[in-house]
Amino acid sequence: MKICVIDGMGGGIGNALIKKIKAAFQEQVEIVALGTNAIATAQMMKAGANRGASGENAITVTVPKVDVIIGSISIVLANAMMGELTPGMAAAVASSPAPKMLLPLTQEDVEVIGVSAEPLPHLVDHLVENRLRPMVEASLRE
Repeated sequence: MKICVIDGMGGGIGNALIKKIKAAFQEQVEIVALGTNAIATAQMMKAGANRGASGENAITVTVPKVDVIIGSISIVLANAMMGELTPGMAAAVASSPAPKMLLPLTQEDVEVIGVSAEPLPHLVDHLVENRLRPMVEASLRE
C-alpha cells in the first residue's frame, strides 16, 4: 500500500503522522512525503518516509498514483498554508481517486462544524488506528 502524506510550512503535522504510521506498520507500507516546500519534505523524510518530493508538480503528478492521501484539511483548500498550497495542488488532491483522510486542523478562516477540538497526537492516533489500520490490513490480505 502506498500512503501519501502531504504537509507544508514546517512539516510538523506530516512529521507526526509519518512517525505514527511507521511505528504502526514498519515496512508493510510505502510512505510518500509530499511537501509544499523543501523544509516540510525534509522534516517528513527525517520522520521515516520512504520517498519525498516538493512543490506543485510533485504533488499533481503523484496524488493520482497513491492508495490513500493523508494531511490536514488545508490540503484541499486553495491558497491555504499562507499561500503555499496552490489552487493546482488543492485541485489535484481533491480530484485524486485515492481516499483522503483529512485532519480537521487549519489556520485558515475555515471551521469544520460538528468536530470537537482535539490535540494533534489524539487525532493522529485515531486516524492511524481506527481509519488507516483497517485499510492496510485489508490490502495485506489481498
